[in-house]
Amino acid sequence: MPKLKTNRGAAKRFKTTGTGKIKRSKAFASHILTKKTTKRKRSLRKSALVDATQAKNIKRLVPYL
Repeated sequence: MPKLKTNRGAAKRFKTTGTGKIKRSKAFASHILTKKTTKRKRSLRKSALVDATQAKNIKRLVPYL
């Protein structure tokens, strides 16, 4: 069976945790920050886990993650 190609855009956006869950960064943190509260911006800096319903799709995009 041939090797699978990795979706490079997805590979840059996702990392795997030690237990095999997929980690992602939050959106809406790059610009138009003046109207967002400090609490909200601080929360956006933290990483989040990908929902289980989407994890299967991401594993297909990044097979060797």
